[in-house]
Amino acid sequence: MTETTQLPLLSSGRTWQEMPAGLSFRTPGRTMTETDLINFLGLSLYTEPLFLEADHAAEGGYTGRLIPGGLTFIVAEGLVQQTNVLHGTGLAFMHTDLDIRHPVYVGDTIHVDVEVTESRASSRPGRGVVTTRNLVRNSRGQVAMEYNPVRLIRGDDFS
Repeated sequence: MTETTQLPLLSSGRTWQEMPAGLSFRTPGRTMTETDLINFLGLSLYTEPLFLEADHAAEGGYTGRLIPGGLTFIVAEGLVQQTNVLHGTGLAFMHTDLDIRHPVYVGDTIHVDVEVTESRASSRPGRGVVTTRNLVRNSRGQVAMEYNPVRLIRGDDFS
């Protein structure tokens, strides 16, 4: 191999044209740990007793150490990123709405079921807007969280 030889990229994301409505995939799973919880609480300054005190959470009817929705969301987004679907093609996370439906506890393994619900050209050439429905499932198979990100994605003709 010479210095001018460029090695191929092993992973590259999809363009918006390669993400038509109806495209679906599942991310790998990730087990949420006590260490994840404590590190997140320290970094985010979440001082809510619901997350800090097991007895307080139990009084509210919860059966384990609760993972905050904010932590569930960022891990879910990380799982989507690990699929490489946006690797080198994602340009902006523009919007989302988010609903929390069921708890995630320490020890739960979460994954994300992703479905493209809309894919269209943007007002600028070479770019598209892709909306997905992301269902984050806990270890019990429940939809713990649903969020619907709108992203700006490179197109086939990006320049």
